[in-house]
Amino acid sequence: MIILIQCKDQEGLVASITTILAGHHLNIVSLLEHVDQESDRFFIRLEVTQISDTHILEEKLRQVLPEGASITINPIPAKKIIVMVTKEYHCLADILIRNYFGTLGASVLAVIGNYNVLEDICMRFGIPFYHVSHEEINKQEFEEKILTIIANYLPDYIVLAKFMRILSPTTVAKYEGRIINIHHSFLPAFIGANPYRKAFERGVKLIGATAHFVSNELDEGPIIAQQIIPVNHSFTAADMVKAGKEIETAVLAKALKLIFEDRVFIFKNKTVVFE
Repeated sequence: MIILIQCKDQEGLVASITTILAGHHLNIVSLLEHVDQESDRFFIRLEVTQISDTHILEEKLRQVLPEGASITINPIPAKKIIVMVTKEYHCLADILIRNYFGTLGASVLAVIGNYNVLEDICMRFGIPFYHVSHEEINKQEFEEKILTIIANYLPDYIVLAKFMRILSPTTVAKYEGRIINIHHSFLPAFIGANPYRKAFERGVKLIGATAHFVSNELDEGPIIAQQIIPVNHSFTAADMVKAGKEIETAVLAKALKLIFEDRVFIFKNKTVVFE
């Protein structure tokens, strides 16, 4: 069982929490904690043995924690996700393979695409695919159709696996802190479209990818994971795109693993990640 706590920092928090757990005869398998001194914020992730009544445990924890503490007791680690795509297959294919072999840490409920290019690969893995075209309808209608599909599945997270459309603030707010995007650059560099072309024209010596939560500011949401690889003058823009696809796949896979294992805290526009 996993316990996540985020609250205002104060003296003796770890001792208070572990005393409560000992009182419930819970063995602590893992304990990771962090204090952000600038914001005076405390974060802790605990893995403990199973308990039958989580409500009583939560109430006792609240009695020793500062007012307004966020407590999540998550005895069921398996998450459910919806994946959204456009035309690029590399991130989706990796997710579908991991899902098929049971190593994703979550279950893929369905895939939504604004083109039908990737329908065949979803069918091969037995995953429902919904084609919702953004053409010939306005943005509101487009997103309403998508939200209707998502509402039928009740996912824990929505994964934008190279979904090349900007979601409206209304949609983002509805699933705040639950939409994960893979961006094809090492943010904050090269925000927006065509980052590899921009990187090539700038003559960079490193390219990268960033997985982040989606916010209302384009590519400005809390960062979950990043990675870079070296490039040089011999790389064309096409070479950078090819190399970038591999790193995008790896970074998204890492970010999803961290999220599905409940290792990521969001506070304001930053994350605390316990690896």
